[in-house]
Amino acid sequence: MTSADLARRLDDLDRIEAIKRLKHRYWRACDGKDLKAFRSCFIGSGARIDYGSLGSYDDADPLAEIFGQVALHKVDGEYVIFDMHHGMHPDITLTSETTATGRWTLKFRQVNLMDRTETLLTGDYDDEYVLEDGRWKMSASTLTERWVLRRPLGDDATVHIGSFDA
Repeated sequence: MTSADLARRLDDLDRIEAIKRLKHRYWRACDGKDLKAFRSCFIGSGARIDYGSLGSYDDADPLAEIFGQVALHKVDGEYVIFDMHHGMHPDITLTSETTATGRWTLKFRQVNLMDRTETLLTGDYDDEYVLEDGRWKMSASTLTERWVLRRPLGDDATVHIGSFDA
């Protein structure tokens, strides 16, 4: 292996790690109720998004608006929807210096205090990424649900709410 080959492989690994960090920022933004960080994970305009039962969009702005309405919804001054996204098994393929595809497995959990339910979901994300203004962004994202479990929270269930301030 030449030094040029080694340098190319290291550059490829750096790009893959940057894409992994992007997806992790996205999930942290979802769980942390950070609308600005959530939106910044997608390209500036024209992202293709298909999240199944959550809808399909031809830009990230409508999805960000729905995210804000749901995640930031408060009753009596308190948040009532709590999400937990865990992404694993990343499979990232660089398709050029500035594009890539990726597949992830999602483990999702939500507590909804309005309807007193807990939802568990697993599925797969199929994403496309592009380098935009020097940062990796999602240009397309499709979530395929594998299964969903929704159950009521018992009368004895309590939720301790921590901080969502950055």
